[in-house]
Amino acid sequence: MANDISAPVDEKRTAAWIGKALKIEGRIVSQEHLTIDGQVEGTIEVGDHSLMIGAGADVKADLIAKSISVSGAVTGNVTATERVVLQPSASVDGDITTPRLSMAEGATVKGKVDARGSVGNSAQPGATPR
Repeated sequence: MANDISAPVDEKRTAAWIGKALKIEGRIVSQEHLTIDGQVEGTIEVGDHSLMIGAGADVKADLIAKSISVSGAVTGNVTATERVVLQPSASVDGDITTPRLSMAEGATVKGKVDARGSVGNSAQPGATPR
């Protein structure tokens, strides 16, 4: 039988994807790279991986990832341990915390931006190590 659904599937994906036709409400935790082109409400955590918010995406969630690229609309806080990239069509209504921020002309941010170095680094400029 060509469509035997009981056969084991050997997945070789390098990324997960939430398509335009999907609307998800709740907490998403991924152990691989994630691309969102649909609607998500809640929290999205991808840990030490990258998160891409597509141009048509409408995300009402706090985002946590190693690197985050936004082309769509995000309402919520954006936290990246490596970098945040805002494409020309991006809009973020929330705070951004990242060591490196790249923002294209046309992108909009309504909130605080903290791009002072590594996330979680509590050392103050001029502080003497003990």
